Amino acid sequence: MKKSTIVFIFLVFGFSTFAQKYVSDQSRVYFYSSAPVEDIEAVNKQSKSAMDLSNGGFAFSIPSNQFQFKKSLMQEHFNENYMESEKYPKATFTGKVKDWESFEGERQVVASGDLTIHGVTKNVDIPAQLTILQNELIVDSVFPVALAEYKIKIPKALFYNIADTVEVTVHFEYKPLTE
Repeated sequence: MKKSTIVFIFLVFGFSTFAQKYVSDQSRVYFYSSAPVEDIEAVNKQSKSAMDLSNGGFAFSIPSNQFQFKKSLMQEHFNENYMESEKYPKATFTGKVKDWESFEGERQVVASGDLTIHGVTKNVDIPAQLTILQNELIVDSVFPVALAEYKIKIPKALFYNIADTVEVTVHFEYKPLTE
C-alpha cells in the first residue's frame, strides 16, 4: 500500500525532495445524482491523493469499482454499464493550485488541471477548501461532473432515474511523505 502511494507521488511530482510532499492517508469521495424518479449516491474510501506544497501540485486517483451503493444492483450497473470499470479502472486529476503561495490556516483555492473519467480527459478548474496546520493537510471540494462530457451514456429508459450532471464531493486528509 505504501509502495503504491510512493510510486503515485513519483509519477505525479518527480523525484525531488520529500520535505513538502503530502499523501492522503484517509479519503472519502462521494457522488450524488438527483433525478425525478430517484436519488443515487455512492461513497468510495479507497482513493489516493498527493499534494506538493513547494509548487501547489495536486493529484488524485479514484478507483471506479470501489464505489459502494445502498443497492447492489445499482453498483453492478454503475460498474458494468456506465463507468465500464474494467475498461476504465480509475478517474484521475493532475494539476496545480492556481496562484499558489504557501500559507498556514484555511483558504479557498482553485486547482486547475486535467480530469480524466471514463477515458476522456478535460481541462477543468476544481474549487477547494485547503487547510494546512503544522503537519496536517486537508482538502475538501464539491464540483459537478456532466456525464455526457465524459461519454458516459445513460439509456433513454433511465432518463428520469439518473441526472445529466452529478455532484462529486472529495475529502482527503494527508500526512507528510516520508522515505
